Amino acid sequence: MNIAYKRKLPSSRDVQEMYPLKTEDKKQKAKNDEEIRKVFTGEDDRLVLIIGPCSADRDDAVLDYITRLRPLQEKVQEKILLIPRVYTNKPRTTGEGYKGMLHQPDPNQRPNLLKGVIAIRKLHIKVLQETGFSCADEMLYPENYRFLSDVLGYVAVGARSVENQQHRLVASGINVPVGMKNPTSGDLAVMMNSIKAAQSSHAFIFTDREVQSTGNPLTHAILRGAVDRYGQNMPNYHYEDLQQVSELYKKGEYENPGIIIDCNHSNSGKKYEEQIRIAKEVLHSARYSKTINSLIKGLMIESYLEDGSQKPDGGVYGKSITDPCLGWAKTERLVLELAESR
Repeated sequence: MNIAYKRKLPSSRDVQEMYPLKTEDKKQKAKNDEEIRKVFTGEDDRLVLIIGPCSADRDDAVLDYITRLRPLQEKVQEKILLIPRVYTNKPRTTGEGYKGMLHQPDPNQRPNLLKGVIAIRKLHIKVLQETGFSCADEMLYPENYRFLSDVLGYVAVGARSVENQQHRLVASGINVPVGMKNPTSGDLAVMMNSIKAAQSSHAFIFTDREVQSTGNPLTHAILRGAVDRYGQNMPNYHYEDLQQVSELYKKGEYENPGIIIDCNHSNSGKKYEEQIRIAKEVLHSARYSKTINSLIKGLMIESYLEDGSQKPDGGVYGKSITDPCLGWAKTERLVLELAESR
């Protein structure tokens, strides 16, 4: 193989033992899990907001951002449940560019995955301990999921991973909600098949062992828009799109049907301020239809301390180095407006 082996990494079990959760952390995580679970089973009608930076680039700014979410959560707790985004792996369409904290704990230094697996675990634990939040992360690499399996409150499978068999099988063994994005082509059948697969039981190979999953009844759809063959964005958050997914759910035997709307990516054309309008339109559609209202479990919003984005060496604290994000002032105002309109 044309691969140079650099070093043997510690196993996920070793990393969990080196950086364990305290008893009080486990209790807080269990409490968070139950709150989140009830939204996706329909026992709690609050709106989930999976909110935060496109990618976690530096732990001080990420922690600063999430610390600000805590008093905001208290203000909107009757209407909205916040799940911070701490996305530590960043998919790249061509393989070029910053791939996230897992690869580069320091965006301006060379990749170091040994430091990376430790950095991402320490960050998720620090957020749980200092803010009480269990966060969302993307499962870009299924084999790496166990480094964070005991701290995550929500898992997303991205548009370029949703058709991958290993992602589907590992999702079937996860005990927190897993959102399956529609692929970049917009093919909803791919997304629905992925949900069906993840809700089912499977025998497969995982971390060099034969395993058996029980199925994940909290697996659901994430609509993130699509791109046509000419490279044009095709949003899929409109009322008619939500009706279409409702019909697809009705045709199959799915547990806990649900939809999260990704307000950025191809839905906004990566025009980050459009997230405000999109979020409000989705809630308008939910008010108009009881069926859609029952399906819409929440929104995904890319937000950071500063508006927009910069290059990795830009030097602006709290400004995204990947996709552009809403700044804090706009974010806070949007969350309060969404709570008021519920």
